[in-house]
Amino acid sequence: MWKTSDYLNLKEMMMFKYLLFNVVLVVCIAGFGCSANEGVRVVEQPDTTATNDFYMSNRPPLTPSPFMKLPIGAIKPQGWVRKQLELEAEGFTGHLLEISRFLKKQDNAWLSTKGQGHSPWEEVPYWLKGFGDVGYVLGDKRIIDEARTWIEPVIAGQQDDGYFGPRSNLKRIRGGKPDVWPNMIMLNVLQSYYEYSGDERVLELMTKYFRWQLTIPDEDFLEPFWQNQRASDNLASVYWLYNRTGDKSLLDLGEKIHRNTADWTGGVASWHVVNIAQCFRGPAVFYQQSKDPNHLAATERDYQTVMGIYGQVPGGMFGADENARPGYIGPRQAAETCAMVEMMLSDEMLLTFTGDIKWADRCEEVTFNSLPVSMTPDLKALHYLTAPNLILCDRHNKSPGFQNRGPMLLFDPHRHRCCQHNTGHGWPYYAQHLWLATPDNGLAAVLYAPCQVTAKVGDGTEVTIVEKTRYPFDENIQLIVATAKSVRFPLYLRVPGWCENPELKINGKTVSVKARPRSYVIIDRKWSDGDNVNLTLPMKITFTKWTKNKNSVSVNRGPLTYSLKIGERYVRAGGTDKWPAWEIHPTTAWNYGLILNEKKPALSFELVRNPWPDDDQPFEAKVAPIELRTKAKKIPEWVKDHLGLVGKLKQSPVKSDEPVETVTLIPMGCARLRISAFPTIGIGPDAHKWKEAPKLSPTTASHCWEADTVAALSDKLLPKNSNDQSIPRFTWWPRKGTTEWVQYDFEQPRKVSRADVYWFDDTGGGGCRIPKSWQLLYRNAGQWKQVPNAGAYGVEKDKFHKVSFDTVQTQSLRIEAQLQPNFSAGILEWRIDAKE
Repeated sequence: MWKTSDYLNLKEMMMFKYLLFNVVLVVCIAGFGCSANEGVRVVEQPDTTATNDFYMSNRPPLTPSPFMKLPIGAIKPQGWVRKQLELEAEGFTGHLLEISRFLKKQDNAWLSTKGQGHSPWEEVPYWLKGFGDVGYVLGDKRIIDEARTWIEPVIAGQQDDGYFGPRSNLKRIRGGKPDVWPNMIMLNVLQSYYEYSGDERVLELMTKYFRWQLTIPDEDFLEPFWQNQRASDNLASVYWLYNRTGDKSLLDLGEKIHRNTADWTGGVASWHVVNIAQCFRGPAVFYQQSKDPNHLAATERDYQTVMGIYGQVPGGMFGADENARPGYIGPRQAAETCAMVEMMLSDEMLLTFTGDIKWADRCEEVTFNSLPVSMTPDLKALHYLTAPNLILCDRHNKSPGFQNRGPMLLFDPHRHRCCQHNTGHGWPYYAQHLWLATPDNGLAAVLYAPCQVTAKVGDGTEVTIVEKTRYPFDENIQLIVATAKSVRFPLYLRVPGWCENPELKINGKTVSVKARPRSYVIIDRKWSDGDNVNLTLPMKITFTKWTKNKNSVSVNRGPLTYSLKIGERYVRAGGTDKWPAWEIHPTTAWNYGLILNEKKPALSFELVRNPWPDDDQPFEAKVAPIELRTKAKKIPEWVKDHLGLVGKLKQSPVKSDEPVETVTLIPMGCARLRISAFPTIGIGPDAHKWKEAPKLSPTTASHCWEADTVAALSDKLLPKNSNDQSIPRFTWWPRKGTTEWVQYDFEQPRKVSRADVYWFDDTGGGGCRIPKSWQLLYRNAGQWKQVPNAGAYGVEKDKFHKVSFDTVQTQSLRIEAQLQPNFSAGILEWRIDAKE
């Protein structure tokens, strides 16, 4: 090694040091804003040229890992996070054995070493995926022992050829082909069990099982529907095993899985809500093997496509109250609870193997704003659907406002089959991803929450870092290092996308750091016992304007979005005394528009900090730790619709002659009744008068399919064509070839001389056709009669059929239709005496 003294005299050496110091100073200030004393720098991505010595990362030829998941048990949640897990353990997830018919142990296929019995599909592994993990994270012996009761038969029942699980799934798909979707979930269960226990039988089972998958011909492998859409879950498990065994045949299986999976690289392959949340990550999962940037880009493109149409709402989710439907894009559209936890898991996985901070931001948006209110505060009941604007949670059907029919908003531990079993992994998986290991033997705080992490760093020294915070309700995060000896390692701190000027102190000393939003601050130093870091993430009040949803706005502070505080009244609506079901009814007004200072948002609000709840459960309206007070006016014309759903938004700004009031906003995650996408109040020439929703004519029918509605006939939503799926419809489905009727009943007798009917016809996708024939009848003296001198009764698609007749005075007008043989029929709109 050369020495400066060998080449430079004293003057030259001093000039060299001076220049070197200035170069370092300029780089630190201009590039990163670092402190030479503390070794602080800022990066957008971890450097993957190194490989972590202690934790599992991707083996070549898979892409290098920017982060590594720590073993289960390394992170011990505390504070409000631990409270969610404890409530889950004592709630319906932790006691679903008492509730669910699918978990009855007697003759259960998953408990049989021969794979015979009832409930062979997704429900058992869905439940076990969350149940086991909440036990491992909490160290709950009752749950851990029960989980093992279910895992042992799965391992013991593996066939000689490598297949495991219920035998009926081997021929479940048409033509006797295997359905491996339930096994994809059980693989997640087994992986968590291995990470907790180190049981080598898991690796042996997965090795044999994946060899069995390699033997299945492509034409029989991953046949539609669910396994075909969701096979990237299978792929992720293949990579998990490859990283532990190095078996090269697993890479062949990875290629096979990808080529037989639904094509999410080419676009959104399914508009089913859970498929979207779970499968959009698929191309990026395969990117680890293909290294094709198109695969990584496809995941972001799918995300943007969905969110650009159906996600123009607060809360991090998108409107798909079973499927995303054209035209149903507003904040009253809902998402399934299990879609929320799948979206969180996608974000956590993508963060881990891409290192991109946007996935952490997106994870927190769902975790803090949407997931908590999908369940009662005690986590003893859940509902199927949650919307950003939701003013009533009752047991009544909301279809077709929501696609799904039935009591989708009722908080009920006994219903909502897939969500009932699948939501349990949301909180424990989140807790497992609070900290990640880095390639340079460091640790990264990627999702902020109260916890402590214990891990090997640097030269292999084990350290514990205690994280004290009430984030996301508070800006400050304190990290305290405990170590038996001093050790050098890098500590990564995430700067969220909403944070512009983080403030950093190390051992009480302020450190200058100019970190961009969505970057990592790295503190690379020698750490000693008792060292501490204070990170402050200043939370500004901001607005998001949803231009695609009538210029409505949502109010944000840091990672939290805020909702109107609506009084809640819980009403018992079934269930059992131990596991009751609940409706929630509003007790205060909800139809407000906000008066905002759009140029200086913070001036519109008063920030109020409330006492922290004694039980550490902040996600409840009555104990919300943070409130925002602001000015608003009621919009009297904004009312709930005939289904009990919040009325659709109108264009903002809105005129209102109502007096100015002060209203309170609370975090979305505290508000089970919520208005989170607000109209705004205006007084200028661009302000609009809110038009009342059209008054619906009283309507009855011989039959209406429960997913459709007679209200569609008079809702004044005009169809684009006879197969317009973007508006509500009325159908007689599934009745076929019969004579059916639908009628208007007027409040008072009225004169009628014309009717316009637009028929529904879904040729190519469903079973409704234009009827064979139809006629108009009116009621006279209690008898139904044909309208006199009626014009032609048209039977063409894609047009209004206008039928004029001699004026009659009646209180009821009826359409009577003869349906085509083997087909049903429906109507999109029926107008009476319409103006041209």
